[in-house]
Amino acid sequence: MELLRDILAWALILAGSFFTVVSAFGLVRLPDVYTRIHSAGLVDTVGAGFLLIGLMLYGGFTIVSIKLFLILAFIFFTSPTASNAFANAVYSAGIKPLLAKDNKAKDGDKKEGGPSST
Repeated sequence: MELLRDILAWALILAGSFFTVVSAFGLVRLPDVYTRIHSAGLVDTVGAGFLLIGLMLYGGFTIVSIKLFLILAFIFFTSPTASNAFANAVYSAGIKPLLAKDNKAKDGDKKEGGPSST
C-alpha cells in the first residue's frame, strides 16, 4: 500500500513539474500579454496544485500536510484573482489583445508588400 502511495505521489509531482515547465515556455513563446497571463495564471495554478498534492501524499497525514493544504488553498484563491486584476490593469492601460484578424493582416502585408514581391 505504501508503494502505491509513493508511486501516485511521484506521478503527481512529475505532472506538476511538467505543467510548471510548460507554463514557463508559454511565458516566453506566446505572442501577447493576455495569452501570457493565461499561461501564468492557469497552468502554474494547476502545476502547483499537482506538486503540493503529491507532496501531501508523500509526507502522509502530518502537520506538514496541513500546512501544504493551506498553501494550496492560498494559491488557488490568489493566482486567478491576481491574473484577473493584472489583465484588467493591462486593458485599462490601453493595451489591446492580439486577435486572429490582426495576425492575418500582418501575414497579408508580408506576402503583398515584401521586397521579394516586385
